[in-house]
Amino acid sequence: MNITICVCGAGTMGSGIAQLAAQNGFETILFDVNEAAPEHALGQIEKNLDYLQHAKRITESERSGILKRIQLTSDIEECTGEIIIEAIAENLEAKTELFNELSKYNNEEVIFASNTSSLSISRLQEGIAFPQRVVGMHFFNPPYIMKLVEVVRGDRTSEEVAQAVYEICLSLGRTPVYCKDAPGFIVNRVARHYYLESLKVLESGIASYPDIDRILEASGFKMGPFKLMDLIGLDINLEVSRQLYQAFDQAVRFNPSALQTEKVDQGKLGKKSGQGFYSYQKEG
Repeated sequence: MNITICVCGAGTMGSGIAQLAAQNGFETILFDVNEAAPEHALGQIEKNLDYLQHAKRITESERSGILKRIQLTSDIEECTGEIIIEAIAENLEAKTELFNELSKYNNEEVIFASNTSSLSISRLQEGIAFPQRVVGMHFFNPPYIMKLVEVVRGDRTSEEVAQAVYEICLSLGRTPVYCKDAPGFIVNRVARHYYLESLKVLESGIASYPDIDRILEASGFKMGPFKLMDLIGLDINLEVSRQLYQAFDQAVRFNPSALQTEKVDQGKLGKKSGQGFYSYQKEG
């Protein structure tokens, strides 16, 4: 596809999506309001590509070509393309404001895709001109490795937009799955209890978090729940639980964990902060 993908938000997910797009031949714009963030993201992308080159999965020439396809900017006026993927904080107002600002520099045909993991696409559409072009495009961390993408149709998403995003996912080498807009979509709805029940086991003193991880990994899961929460970000994981808890009328089964809340309040967000359930070298 001869299109430009613009990614807004140069954090872990945004930089990963930008890398994925550039690796698959798309001209890519990576934007963040924080002027230092795109350069920092590029540094992480370079490290990832160095690993791929060292593992002989890409050549030096391919590495150079990937980097040349990534344009960094902190100027929102430069955020133009056929599809814009936002990967900013899980805040409906912030996402609405971003898309409305982007509308000033893009025509009504541009697809606005949200990488939200739990916010309602239908609600997001309510505050945006030409809501038929708004769609969910939920990647999983890290997006340049994880194959699944949930393509989420809001109430007013056009069939043409949903199909175009589905085809873009295929061009990115991903496995897209259509999903109707619903709390938690598919994966976060089903997987929520992988986290919440594991937290309850820990809080009850039945087992330690390393033991819970080891048991579940030995049972066939690729990553234990506590390692996975650290990778995702405890703050992001907690926010999804909170949103599902509200969406399902405070159903007990979605009750957020007090232990996880305490860690987030302490700034122990997982791998990105250097400390979650496990300790890490802080990113950046």
